[in-house]
Amino acid sequence: MKKEQQGHIRRDLKTRHLSMIAIGGSIGTGLFLASGNAIATAGPGGALVAYAAIGLMVYFLMTSLGEMATYMPVSGSFSTYASRFVDPAFGFALGWNYWFNWAITLAVDISTAALIIQFWFPHAPAWLWSAVFLLLIFGLNALSVKAYGESEYWFSIIKVVTVIVFLIIGVLTIFGILGGQFIGFSNFTTGDAPFNGGFFAILGTFLLAGFSFQGTELVGIAAGESATPEKSVPKAIKQVFWRILLFYIFAIFVIGMIIPYTSPNLLGGEATDVAISPFTLVFEKAGLAIAASVMNAVILTSVLSAGNSGLYASTRMLWSMAKDGKAPKFLSKVNRRGIPMAALILTTIVGAMTFITTLSENGTVIYTWLLSASGLTGFIAWVGIAISHYRFRRAYVKQGLDLNALKYKAKFFPFGPLLALVLCILVIVGQDYNAFLHPDISNPEWWQKIAISYIGLPIFLAFWLIYKFTKKTKVIPLNECSFDEHSYVDGKRD
Repeated sequence: MKKEQQGHIRRDLKTRHLSMIAIGGSIGTGLFLASGNAIATAGPGGALVAYAAIGLMVYFLMTSLGEMATYMPVSGSFSTYASRFVDPAFGFALGWNYWFNWAITLAVDISTAALIIQFWFPHAPAWLWSAVFLLLIFGLNALSVKAYGESEYWFSIIKVVTVIVFLIIGVLTIFGILGGQFIGFSNFTTGDAPFNGGFFAILGTFLLAGFSFQGTELVGIAAGESATPEKSVPKAIKQVFWRILLFYIFAIFVIGMIIPYTSPNLLGGEATDVAISPFTLVFEKAGLAIAASVMNAVILTSVLSAGNSGLYASTRMLWSMAKDGKAPKFLSKVNRRGIPMAALILTTIVGAMTFITTLSENGTVIYTWLLSASGLTGFIAWVGIAISHYRFRRAYVKQGLDLNALKYKAKFFPFGPLLALVLCILVIVGQDYNAFLHPDISNPEWWQKIAISYIGLPIFLAFWLIYKFTKKTKVIPLNECSFDEHSYVDGKRD
């Protein structure tokens, strides 16, 4: 088989692309904006505990995904693994939910980007900018997989450089070299710091941290178009731990050191208000007058990066499901540049139609429900990765295969995937813990709030059960899971 092709899609993503996709997928508005809210909610110590725990969970998930993606690099990623090592119905539900999530999130990203750019062009119509950004993202994905990889590489470089500069300036500010005042650990002893609000405040911060890390699983999907997955995927996965430690844990620590958790600015306003980004606040405290403009540009690239990756991931997931007979066959067609255009166009149309609902007052209600329905999908996908890897490894051993033959082997099995599974379930169940702390079952608004928070779960279960009963699928016995290295992509493997 030729190096540049896998079936009909082109394997043009290089190691540097996968490495930056792995970290770039997890650096976005969750770090640049929501991190301030996390510190205000749980205090600097509570935020560190929450981000460290979720960071550890994500690391184990990525090592689990890395082991499977190195052995079996396919664009369907965890949907394919779930179908092969758990139950075809489980894989079907994971795939369609993941596609739905990113198609809806595409609308969020182009809407957010339009609001952000009004920082510079306050009188330009937001819908026009959204249309421009949608066309840009569509163009990058339609051109070639290399165009997607290259654009994500540079988007991620901007984010990484910003965080590194922030950390350097932050440390200088803590010691009074910038900003004119030695801060030290004073803000870690303010009020109830370092912990504020107890266990439930930390649990609430788990949710914020979890959403911040959404997107790290993109490396598993991109592995299907990697030129050298056996080298690129392990390298990308190994870098995830240190980058989580540097870009999240250290960043939260610096913010907590410089800005008191009692600061009203950390509670924020609109999600697109760059003035309340803790990064902006720290830069301004250091005396950088252009902080707001710089951070606005960085946050804009982050949102465009999220939209770009989301369209790529959802397109590849839809294409892969069509190849496996779990989606209409016409979606499996690929053009001469290796792009599944039918899947790309359909996903873009769904994202555009979702965006259109935001333009009318009645449509906003529909949009809110759609967005709520996609809210838990990332966590459900992570649950799928943990379960699939647990069964992948057990089936591998059960069938007498040599673990030393794996090109990348996840450490701490089975502790890693089991811990990740427990934490994922905790985050999902605690999605709206406040409602259960103060139940009001006689109030219709309470039930509506519960429905909005958890609607993603029954939708996932509906996909799973409908496919299971119509196709009469069963959980695959461990000794029947297929490890045929010559069957996972169009009946061929490199």
